[in-house]
Amino acid sequence: MHEPVKSPQASHRLLTVEAMRRVDAAAIAGGTPGLTLMEAAGAAVAARARAMVPERGQVLVLCGPGNNGGDGFVAARLLNEASYHVDLRLLGERAALKGDAALAAQAWTGPMGAVETAIPAADLIIDAVFGAGLCRDLEGAARALVEAVNRSGIPVLAVDVPSGIDGDSGAVRGLAVEATETVTFVALKPGHLLQPGRTHCSALHVADIGTGEAAFAAGIAGETRALYRNAPGLWALPRLTADSHKYTRGHALVLSGPAYRTGAARLAARGALRVGAGLVTMASPASALAENAAQLTAIMLRPCENADDLDDMLADERLNALLLGPGLGTGPATCDLVAVAANAGRALVLDADALTSFRSEVRTLARHIRDGEARAVLTPHEGEFARLFSGTEAVAEGLTKVERAARAAEIAGAVVVLKGADTVIAAPDGRAAINDHGTPHLGTAGSGDVLGGLVAGLLAQGLDPFEAACAAVWLHGDAGLRFGPGLISEDLPEMIPAVLRDLADRA
Repeated sequence: MHEPVKSPQASHRLLTVEAMRRVDAAAIAGGTPGLTLMEAAGAAVAARARAMVPERGQVLVLCGPGNNGGDGFVAARLLNEASYHVDLRLLGERAALKGDAALAAQAWTGPMGAVETAIPAADLIIDAVFGAGLCRDLEGAARALVEAVNRSGIPVLAVDVPSGIDGDSGAVRGLAVEATETVTFVALKPGHLLQPGRTHCSALHVADIGTGEAAFAAGIAGETRALYRNAPGLWALPRLTADSHKYTRGHALVLSGPAYRTGAARLAARGALRVGAGLVTMASPASALAENAAQLTAIMLRPCENADDLDDMLADERLNALLLGPGLGTGPATCDLVAVAANAGRALVLDADALTSFRSEVRTLARHIRDGEARAVLTPHEGEFARLFSGTEAVAEGLTKVERAARAAEIAGAVVVLKGADTVIAAPDGRAAINDHGTPHLGTAGSGDVLGGLVAGLLAQGLDPFEAACAAVWLHGDAGLRFGPGLISEDLPEMIPAVLRDLADRA
């Protein structure tokens, strides 16, 4: 048995549905017949099915009226030739099939039944009904079929995407198949990684169907942004040399809130130190110094009562990365601190209270960032995002999560990390990445504060803001995956050395 070959083009770059259409069209225009591509796609599906089902197993293949169904016909034929018992059902009329799908259907010589709401016994269902380009909600017979598949309890191998999933947004179009595994072609689509699509896809496999590098380049040439899956290789972590010392590794400054509101900043500072910043200082009101001193050792302390104190502190240019927000408090005083930090022209991470303090005033924040030429990263969760970007095009109806984050980045003039189970990182220059490397165990108090500290620590070491944000999100997710159940935020910084060690061993 051979596995679908993973295309090197697909290692990080994602293709929108329209970009995938351009890839197919370019491959065909370059001399590769569409039926050849369909044969390769069907072969990849059949190979994965053979890995999931013992020889001579029973496979139910559900085909739709388009090219996705054509892929299913090819897979059914190849499985039948490999001595599997194949039951093929078509949604719609055979006479209505067109183009390559019709040719693939002609090559199928076995019986072809109509779809039924009663799913027959099988070891595997191949869902080749609708692909990533579905642009309407399922209804009627199609919806009833999906309901029956989900009720059956039979493992499902989805072709391209589970039927009912929007390939660009990951949205469920009325109802969607809950797949066990999904095989897609050339590259992943955004809907494979954005929720709830990611949950419906389960295990993902990318197959190279022979479109070629030139066609892939033609597909992405028409994209308005470069969209990636977040993973090592998209970014590189700083490397130490024999000449490295604490001053060459950067100095991160984390602002703390007043007494009894210092924990969030300490979590962030610990994250910055663990990820490699050479020095980390926490600045807090004098009333909170003793509280912080009781909890910190390697992290230094400085008093800071207001924006003027911060301005004086930033006369030291060695403080090259700043983090404001966790536990800082909301209101004009925080706005003043952010203005000073942004106008200092350093690398800057803004989270939590620093974002909420600019509720509906993101243009003011953007002006501070622009005027100070700060290399800024904003790390909002959905609630903070809605408050900060209220009234802007970033919260317009009908946008995908990627589109919302990308528009927000353009408005703010900063990298935006829109957090969640499917965190999106977007830069003003059009780069964007979707992170699927994480765990629900990260949904605990203080987890986001550690993430902000990781970003700040990487910025202190000189990483580009987009790469620092992407790397921090992945490291944060990997730490959560390693710890698993019982995770609390204090555990995350302590997992970072193991994460970094394994990445170094892989390099």
